[in-house]
Amino acid sequence: MADFAEVASRVWVARYEWFDANVTVLGGDRGLLVVDTHGSTAAGRTVVDDVSRLGAGEVVGVVNTHWHFDHTFGNEAFREAWPAAPVTAHEDAADELARRGEEIRQRYADSPDDPHRDEVLATRVVLPDDTFSSARVLDLGDRAVELVHPGRGHTAGDLVVRVPDADVLLAGDLVEESAPPAYGSDCFPLEWPLSLDIVLGLTTSGSVVVPGHGAPVDRDYVEVQRNEIGIVAETVRDLASRGVPAAGAIGAADWPWEPGLLEQAVVRGYEQLPRSQKRLPLL
Repeated sequence: MADFAEVASRVWVARYEWFDANVTVLGGDRGLLVVDTHGSTAAGRTVVDDVSRLGAGEVVGVVNTHWHFDHTFGNEAFREAWPAAPVTAHEDAADELARRGEEIRQRYADSPDDPHRDEVLATRVVLPDDTFSSARVLDLGDRAVELVHPGRGHTAGDLVVRVPDADVLLAGDLVEESAPPAYGSDCFPLEWPLSLDIVLGLTTSGSVVVPGHGAPVDRDYVEVQRNEIGIVAETVRDLASRGVPAAGAIGAADWPWEPGLLEQAVVRGYEQLPRSQKRLPLL
């Protein structure tokens, strides 16, 4: 259970201990839009109970900011509670969840000591049924909510949610507060800074930015993190252009975060560099 805190007019955020994951509720006179649903059907049912306890209305829609299971595996619980509510996501996020959802379940099947193993295995993956490629506006009656795909970064199918009347932006895992940005095996480290440039263009000096994990932040925080992510991208380009092999890159430079957290950033960055930006490995 978690309490929803109102961070702007009719914008409520709850932080859940597992993954320190945020779920956001947006209110309009047509009902509620829930952004992200947590990491299992059981966890999603807890979120459903917390949304109901908020007493702000019925859920008329769900949004997944990207495909990762800690943001999508609660979809089934919302489908149970509000069957008519569509689940909206970027088209690449829906494709990745369809392709890799069972992979996540298998990962937990192979982890008998994980305390969340049984609930993840009991989860039925519910895919988004409303997808888009670039931008979408959702109508909550007296409030328009904008969904924007700013480009690839944390995943191929990241989206951000802009609430213009409240000057709030929900950034998903393009922005992190409680830990450094998560570079996984499906990240796009060279494009991530450019995507954050688009995100910054959707904010003002007074914006409240809700990350996928951790406390709400301001625009200045996002700008600093964008620059740090940019350092990672430029460092990868520099090392590759000097012929440093990927296997030795982590130890060959200074990084803005603990090098052990950036192994996938280096691997993926080298893979995604065009041939013209790589030199033959140094002997």
